Amino acid sequence: MPERAGRTIIDAMGKTYERIDGRLRAFIEAQPIFFTATAPLSGDGTVNLSPKGLTGSFTVLDEHTVAYLDFAGSNAETIAHLRENGRITLMWCAFQGPPDIVRVHGRGEPVFRDDPRFEDLLARFPHPDPGAHGVRAVIVVTAELIRDTCGYGVPLMSYDADRDLHRRRFEREDDDSLARYFEKKEHIATSLDGLPGLPLPLPPRTVPSG
Repeated sequence: MPERAGRTIIDAMGKTYERIDGRLRAFIEAQPIFFTATAPLSGDGTVNLSPKGLTGSFTVLDEHTVAYLDFAGSNAETIAHLRENGRITLMWCAFQGPPDIVRVHGRGEPVFRDDPRFEDLLARFPHPDPGAHGVRAVIVVTAELIRDTCGYGVPLMSYDADRDLHRRRFEREDDDSLARYFEKKEHIATSLDGLPGLPLPLPPRTVPSG
């Protein structure tokens, strides 16, 4: 009996991975939601935790690099923290099927719309129409530590569908109206702690020639 219990404890302790591939990649790509965590360097700064979803807004670029679309919203904490220090953790957890939690700890970079890499990165996503959601940036994360742990405490819940509210809200915006929307929000250009956030006026998209 102790041996069986010991095996269970060992299995629950998790594993470290060298790369994002195989079963691990299949798991994170199958999850309809993940979470991002960032923080400023200041010891009393505001830690930020955000849910990320919307089908097609996440992609695995290679075995050590992932990316997700940063959509229009009422603040820009993740962008501000990444511009200051680059630290980020992504987490996926299984709400259906075998219990599992995967975390990717790494360095993140916001690639803005006027960056020459932006259009090429955008083409790597399966999202049907990212422009409908007012994409502000592509967040690129290079993994430094990849681990999974048991998800025994995560409840079983069913995924029904994406909400269409975000698309309906922002699909009617063009670059000019989107820029005006951001400029009216208190914590877009600067974070809650006063760090530089989304560059404003909103950078125009640089479309590659040819």
